[in-house]
Amino acid sequence: MAEPLIPFINAPEIPLSFLEHVPLLGNYINPANPPSIKPFGTLVALGVYIGSVIAMRHARERRLDERKMNEFILWILIGGFVCAHVLDAIFYHPERVLRDPLYLLRLWDGLSSFGGFIGALGGAVAWRISRAHPILPFCEVVNSAFPLAWVFGRAGCASVHDHPGRLSDAWFAVRWPHGAGYVGRFDLGLIEMVLTIPMAIAFLWLWHRKPFRPLGFYTGIMCVAYAPVRFGLDFMRENESTLVGGDPRYGGLTPAQWACFGLLGLGLYFLRMAMKGDGASGGGGAVVPADDESPDSERESDPEPREGGVVDAPVVRG
Repeated sequence: MAEPLIPFINAPEIPLSFLEHVPLLGNYINPANPPSIKPFGTLVALGVYIGSVIAMRHARERRLDERKMNEFILWILIGGFVCAHVLDAIFYHPERVLRDPLYLLRLWDGLSSFGGFIGALGGAVAWRISRAHPILPFCEVVNSAFPLAWVFGRAGCASVHDHPGRLSDAWFAVRWPHGAGYVGRFDLGLIEMVLTIPMAIAFLWLWHRKPFRPLGFYTGIMCVAYAPVRFGLDFMRENESTLVGGDPRYGGLTPAQWACFGLLGLGLYFLRMAMKGDGASGGGGAVVPADDESPDSERESDPEPREGGVVDAPVVRG
């Protein structure tokens, strides 16, 4: 008879108790409940940092304007972080919003992955409107690095087990604590993390292969690959009526499953664009010279890529 083989690992928080002894700062520290380094936040922040580093490196390789790339990343991260909480509150905790509307402003308290996707898209569009500048080359650079960042984000989810799935005796189920023993249960954050690893590796490998992928390729593949996988996995999620941490249902589907239809359509649109495009666009976007330089003068006067900064900001959880 099959039985779960994955142990339930409870990643501990690291308390920063020493802060109470720091002059001035110690006056604001509660010794009974000091600040701590949390595994979820640490892994998510690490994913954002690594994804940002790779995105900036890819931008330099395709000679995109680094200042604009940094600014673009900042806009999508702010939009993603804000909407990740607001849409999570509205669709996953509507009764709490009705009871306490200020909950919408507590951006640290609950995040939704699809809310983050929608917010990032909104941030990209807002940057496009405010700067009157094409965004697809920048989107492609970001999305070429996003799967690796997502692996760390979902590792954060797995570390706190905040995506409980249905009970199961499958070998890849987790030995979930139950009373004095355990029950087998799917950990959907862990499953999604493992399933994202091949895409992260493939994207990093394809980026440096010739011929370069046309514009829309990475965005399209990412959306088309993720939407059906997430749609299927959400059937394995517990309902909020049966388990704390479970997901609500609207018309029999989770909010994320409804969003998958839009994500799939968006992905097909970009793949169609890529198939019609020029294969020499560059593995993440066409060359976009700085505003005061032409491509030819840039190659002659600045043959080496310029150094650029990296934006570090929070990502989304599921």
